[in-house]
Amino acid sequence: MKFPVVDGLRTLGLGTRGTMREWLNGLVLEGEKRATAGTTDDYEDNEREYVGERLALVNDDLVKVGIVEVTGVVVTTFGEVPWSFAQAEGEGDASIEEWRAGHRRFWSGEGVNVTDDMPVLLVYFKLVDRSGPDESA
Repeated sequence: MKFPVVDGLRTLGLGTRGTMREWLNGLVLEGEKRATAGTTDDYEDNEREYVGERLALVNDDLVKVGIVEVTGVVVTTFGEVPWSFAQAEGEGDASIEEWRAGHRRFWSGEGVNVTDDMPVLLVYFKLVDRSGPDESA
């Protein structure tokens, strides 16, 4: 997958378009969401985020709603994702089992065969700018 560029930054488009992306972006902008997970199949060679990289958080129309800075990148397996990561994702899961069930459902719905040994990329970030169309209004 080739990631679009907005204002000179690669983009971070969370979840799927529509309500889910709007909700996840809101969590980032509120400071609740400080991490995201992806399957390693989502990336082509040399496309993975890296510590210190700044990404444009975008809405469905590729309009920047904020900027995040990557603070950590970890490759692990689905079965080894730690509870501390699920908490950093900030999506309201009450346990790692609940996190796994929700992500298994999501990725399976996207056609991914989710197994405990499936590689996943965990990306930690911090919000560094809330600049977006609503901020200038």
